[in-house]
Amino acid sequence: MAPLLLSLAAALLLFYLGFVRRRTGTSRIAFQRREPGRAGDSSHQPPRDAWGPRLSGFSLRLFVHVANTAFGQFCVMPLLLRMNNFTLMHYLDIHEDPTFIPEVAAEGRKEKPESKNTSEILKQLIETRSHPDNTGFSFKGIQDYLNCYRTGELTPVQVAKNIISSLEDCEKSSPPLRAIVQWDRAQIQRMAEASTTRYRNKCPLSLLDGIPVCLKEEIKVVPYHFRVGTAYLGTEPETEDATVTRKLREAGAIIIGVSNMHELGTGTTGCNPNRFHGTARNPYNPQHFTGGSSSGSAAAVAAGLCPLAFGSDGSGSVRIPASFCGVVGLKGTFGLISCHGCLPLSYSTVSLGPICTSVTDAAIAYSILAEPDPLYPYGLKQPKPSLSEVLTPDLKGLKLGVNWTFFKACDAEILAVCQKAVEHLQALGASVVDVPLPEMEEVRVAHLICILSEMRDFLQPDFNTHFQQMNLETRLILALASQFTVLDYIKANRQRTRSMSFLREIFANVNCILTPATACTAPRINDSDLLMGNSDLLTTIRAIRYMQLGNFTGIPGLVVPVGYTATGLPISFQVMAKWWDEAVLFRVGLKLEQFRDMTRKPAIYYDVLA
Repeated sequence: MAPLLLSLAAALLLFYLGFVRRRTGTSRIAFQRREPGRAGDSSHQPPRDAWGPRLSGFSLRLFVHVANTAFGQFCVMPLLLRMNNFTLMHYLDIHEDPTFIPEVAAEGRKEKPESKNTSEILKQLIETRSHPDNTGFSFKGIQDYLNCYRTGELTPVQVAKNIISSLEDCEKSSPPLRAIVQWDRAQIQRMAEASTTRYRNKCPLSLLDGIPVCLKEEIKVVPYHFRVGTAYLGTEPETEDATVTRKLREAGAIIIGVSNMHELGTGTTGCNPNRFHGTARNPYNPQHFTGGSSSGSAAAVAAGLCPLAFGSDGSGSVRIPASFCGVVGLKGTFGLISCHGCLPLSYSTVSLGPICTSVTDAAIAYSILAEPDPLYPYGLKQPKPSLSEVLTPDLKGLKLGVNWTFFKACDAEILAVCQKAVEHLQALGASVVDVPLPEMEEVRVAHLICILSEMRDFLQPDFNTHFQQMNLETRLILALASQFTVLDYIKANRQRTRSMSFLREIFANVNCILTPATACTAPRINDSDLLMGNSDLLTTIRAIRYMQLGNFTGIPGLVVPVGYTATGLPISFQVMAKWWDEAVLFRVGLKLEQFRDMTRKPAIYYDVLA
């Protein structure tokens, strides 16, 4: 009798759940109304850390398999979302219209006309950097190459020979650096010979003529394979350059190859175990990750293979690896540098940007590459590159905003160094102002919904047909992204409207917002990571914590190394500014470089000018 009653009860329950109970909503859910222009109650709370075990090896393979089953999609992944508050948007009532693209019109220049044009300012910047205050180790920057070429001490052909030798050594070393994953001797030599001829005839094309550069594999470069960190894309050599690649060629740069990356830009460590790539190693400690997803670009610059590299930044993918590898990284205003010829994984969050040895080098790259591109729909009405007031001797008149609750949400060593960096900026005449950063928890969740939904949409065909060829972590990220709905996406973009409005109010009172670059330093590599990859949600959330606001709203951000941990890992500082005000980032960034009294030499470093 008892089994019969149990069966009847189960049948009634299923009937109730399936045919009686309303599934499309319930009156018991309490929505939090967000009044237009008024911040929610979470504005003064410290940011949340993520919940989730670190997975690698067999545990990762098992979890990825379950996550992509019906049980995983209906039970496991919804639980993971709730545990990490990724369902936050479900319970918000936001009335602002959504902003699907964070494109902002440039304001009219309020300052006085520049007394010097951009080229004159760059010349003075370069001359200033060529006389450093310290006599210890320093990275070889663009100015060092130009000095060699102009004096005849070295030619681009000789430098190219040294680079080729270094690239060969990188592949033989143990462990291999894996910064540059595709390069061609003949291509490098051909560009170097053309540059050498121009210097011999005293007609270089630009400040980048003869400068070695590399580009992330997400950016098209003839004749390399456009693999984007995968084992299945780019089966044939590329036949068309991306816009940024073309502009670098026109400037006379020597493209030494394409750099490694986290598969499809889906992670922040740079861990990529597939057969074409391998995991890039951090030049400061090869047993630690570089950060990602532009892992190889940062490793190449920090290891001395080139003074300038390019990556893409959708969740800090330029700024995180630059920070972990102790070099400079710039994410410009959304639309500043054309993304034409890059894989459009996330159209509303991604910007291209340089990774380089100094703030001056970032300013050079900005001045040459920031330009409207008729082939790219965003940034068509951007202002001309400006370096106004970059060379001021102090920071008097600048107001720097800090939200200390948010600022302090990082490791103790990082906090100690970054607080001293703020004091350094104050000593140079800047005033530090406490500012609110409203609804940062909403920003955290909304940004992830936007970038993951857009990637899941774009990668739908690949997820169906190349599932088994994808790395395990990529399959897991896309399984998680499958949980977000169209309502989540629309509400996330409503939140973007609110967040951009809050930033306009903040930048009416301050010139910059200051934060640490990352909440943690470069994580350690486990042996199993190299074979199957890993999933570490806690590290990911801590790495992108200070990055998301810039990607979500389109404001520019610059990261500058300011110190080291007790174990020698780099610590970096971030400066963010209003849309199209990269000049103030360079002004503050130049002063931050003075804060660091010494630069430690990476454990892996090639001096190609020796």
